[in-house]
Amino acid sequence: MKSPRLHAVGAAIVAFAFMMILSVAPPAPPTDAQELQQYLDTHAQTLTVGGNVAAENIDLGDYSATPGVATLAASGTNYDWAKLVLIFAKLPVTDDNVTVFTRWMRQENGADDWWNRNNPLNNGWGSGGGGGTGTYPNLVVAAENAAEAMRTLPGYQGFVAAFERSAPMEEIESAIWNSNWASGHYAYGGHWHYTPVDVVKAPAGTWG
Repeated sequence: MKSPRLHAVGAAIVAFAFMMILSVAPPAPPTDAQELQQYLDTHAQTLTVGGNVAAENIDLGDYSATPGVATLAASGTNYDWAKLVLIFAKLPVTDDNVTVFTRWMRQENGADDWWNRNNPLNNGWGSGGGGGTGTYPNLVVAAENAAEAMRTLPGYQGFVAAFERSAPMEEIESAIWNSNWASGHYAYGGHWHYTPVDVVKAPAGTWG
């Protein structure tokens, strides 16, 4: 029978061996941040610029962004619909073009009910009604058909060209009056109104 002293010595040896195993355990792997920093340190680059190098002003030019169908539909106003037709017709979406377009829409349906029959310009192209009395499923379809009519049917080239070159508003409006869009030709301007067009949002569901 082993003595208690030998038991104690054996236990101490086992404990010491266990501690040694723990002390030589592999280190934890580096974190992503540590690996990134190590890569940056290894591949660091420097750039030396001479003292006689003059700074240049770089012209980056102008840029603009055109809103998409979803953005315009979410806003849902008469001004948004005017912009959508111009976009579908590949015409410049300028302030003057939009102003003329909203005046034109007001002449057709009025500002407070501009979405009437989902046909703001009383367009007969693809609406199933002669003389512009037809109806479209929604205002996006109406915008597509208005743009297609403007680009396809004879008699509209004058105002399309005026919109295209962002002509003065009175020139665009005169071209609309002289086109065959409306049989009465808006009395060649006698029935045209120039007061600001109110911003009016169409009811829910009209945009599709």
